[in-house]
Amino acid sequence: MKLLKTLFIVVFALPTLMLAQEQKDTAAVAKTDSIAPEVEVEYERAAFESTSLIENQTDRVYSKGTIEMIMNHRFGLVTGTNDLIGIWAPANIRLAVTYSITDRIAVGYGTTKDFRLQDFNLKGAILKQTVNGKMPVSVTYYGNASLSALPKENFYHTSDRWSFFNQIIIAKRLNKMFSLQIAPSYSHYNVVEAPMSNDLFAIEFGGRAKVTSGISIVLDVNQPISSQEVLPKSGFAVGTEFSTVGHTFQIFISNYRGIINQTSNMFNQNNFFEGDFAIGFNIGRTW
Repeated sequence: MKLLKTLFIVVFALPTLMLAQEQKDTAAVAKTDSIAPEVEVEYERAAFESTSLIENQTDRVYSKGTIEMIMNHRFGLVTGTNDLIGIWAPANIRLAVTYSITDRIAVGYGTTKDFRLQDFNLKGAILKQTVNGKMPVSVTYYGNASLSALPKENFYHTSDRWSFFNQIIIAKRLNKMFSLQIAPSYSHYNVVEAPMSNDLFAIEFGGRAKVTSGISIVLDVNQPISSQEVLPKSGFAVGTEFSTVGHTFQIFISNYRGIINQTSNMFNQNNFFEGDFAIGFNIGRTW
């Protein structure tokens, strides 16, 4: 009952209390470098409004010169004790900024409270979905390198501080209401405790369903697929997204404590369907 009540509040009750400004449903137009330069390629709108789909990245790369400020916040697990559904429990938070070098490439930096992680990330739109269907999907690369800034007594070598994440995001905007994505990923930690492996492969499935022009229901599922003696638990998150021009806000429940991908993928031991979940939110603001 705890899970069902919280799920109802986060996903269905909150949208009725907030308003979102309508975004124009336009497609980007860019000239092609083909033999006939006068022919224009009409790119489909990005499959998702935000650069993140709760716990994972999306195909969204903002136009050249755009700056995005990001706040990711995770409250403590909802335990049913006197912690106000996890709000009074220890929280994890990440602050980040990204900058679009071109219309297809963005770089960023973020800092996370848990383990004092400093992540440097790169995102690139390899292929873009076209309106005419000649390119039916968008293909985007996302990767980061993360450095722990914990005191030196926590590490034998400087290289022990580093971890890495790489992901290919294949997304499709089905229509104005529905978008889907699938994203295989690879996580690596330079040092882990036995009997863990340093490497982990996973695959993410995500989707968005628009309720109104500015409100959507979002779903994010992540499944580890490596053969390890102790395999991490699957990630599951569901919530509501509010989008306006230059601003996105997601509120959700998730069983991930970590915020950067390799931390969640490698170490998650929370089982969503056994009641191990927390309330979280993501805020993105662009200029």
